[in-house]
Amino acid sequence: MELLEAIKCRRSIRTYADQKIEGDVLSHLQNFIDLTNRESGLNFQLILNEPKAFDCLLSKIGRFSNVCNYIAAIGKKGPDLEENCGYFGERIVLEAQRIGLNTCWVGGTYNKIPRFFSLRPEDKLVLVIAIGYGVPKEMKPRPTKKLSDVIGGNDTTPSWFIDGVEAALLAPTALNQQLFKFYLIGDKVTCKKGRGFFSAVDLGIVKYHFEIGSGKDHRIWLS
Repeated sequence: MELLEAIKCRRSIRTYADQKIEGDVLSHLQNFIDLTNRESGLNFQLILNEPKAFDCLLSKIGRFSNVCNYIAAIGKKGPDLEENCGYFGERIVLEAQRIGLNTCWVGGTYNKIPRFFSLRPEDKLVLVIAIGYGVPKEMKPRPTKKLSDVIGGNDTTPSWFIDGVEAALLAPTALNQQLFKFYLIGDKVTCKKGRGFFSAVDLGIVKYHFEIGSGKDHRIWLS
């Protein structure tokens, strides 16, 4: 499965089967997380067979069921931490999709239980990502905004830019609000986040989706 196909197939899954992550799938996932940590300087941690984080009223309100595995998105405190967690966390999410796992970004509807992950003094836990083998559900079309809602400025846009924005519109965002806007400035792109909880995380996620859809890399962004 290619990354663009993973983007189109992925859904946020909140109910999971009683199937452990193990064997080659576990090895591949852990190796990919380790690689991501080395490249990003972040500290994503995979926590397995631990149901306590999602055994609370908040998780029930969030309609989570049988979540026993999650990835803690952790990194050094700083202005770019949340965006980086979104960008590199989505890399892990889409790789998980490629190898047959399901996921859901989780901002607040879980219990933080520090003994199951490690924090250095300079670290902060941003959020977690539920992961496992999801209970199959009907694949419904995602409600998304129109291209015109999230593109600003330039009326003449190349096809690669449109492809990138279309991929960004398939990105998971907090409450599916899609509070972002893309601008093409010369041959560079900027994406501005809106206001709201975890909007910086959302920004990182949609920027990664844009890169995949457009075929560009991080050099496309206007610094």
